[in-house]
Amino acid sequence: MSDTSLGLAQPNRELISFRITGQDFCTDVRQVREIRGWTAVTAMPHAPPFVVGVINLRGTVMPVVDIGARLGFAASVPTEHHVIIVVNVKGQWTGLMVEDVSETSTVAGDQIHPAPNVASRQTRDFVEGYIIRGESMVTVISLDHMIPEISPEALEALAL
Repeated sequence: MSDTSLGLAQPNRELISFRITGQDFCTDVRQVREIRGWTAVTAMPHAPPFVVGVINLRGTVMPVVDIGARLGFAASVPTEHHVIIVVNVKGQWTGLMVEDVSETSTVAGDQIHPAPNVASRQTRDFVEGYIIRGESMVTVISLDHMIPEISPEALEALAL
C-alpha cells in the first residue's frame, strides 16, 4: 500500500533535469556536486561499455559514465556540447555524460507516478517513476544502481 493510498502526504523532491538520447530525465539534486562542460576522457582498459573513461577532477581520478548506454540506449558520441554531471553515488564520485542540463525544480512527491511493473530488474532498479508534463513525460531515475559496486576482492586486485 502506498503512502498516498494511506492519506499520507509525500514530501516534495528537488530534481535536476537533463536530456539523453533526446529524452527528458531527472534525478535527485542532492546527489549532484557540480555540472561541468565536456572534457576529454582517458580510456579505461576492460571497462564496461557504458564507462566512457576517466577524468582528473581536482586530483581525483573519476569515472565518466554514458548514462544513456547504462540505461540500455545506444552509446552516445560525445561532443563539446555534452555535459558532465558530477554525482555522489554510495560514496563514489562519478561523472554522468548527458546531452545537456535543463533545470532544477521542486516536484510534489505525489506528482511522481510509479513505473509500470515490467519483467526487467534493471528497469525497476533504474526508474523510480514518471512525471507528466503536458503531453510529455520525464523519467525519474535512481542513481543507486547506476554504478556497479566493486567488491573488496576486485579493489584488492586493482591495487596489485
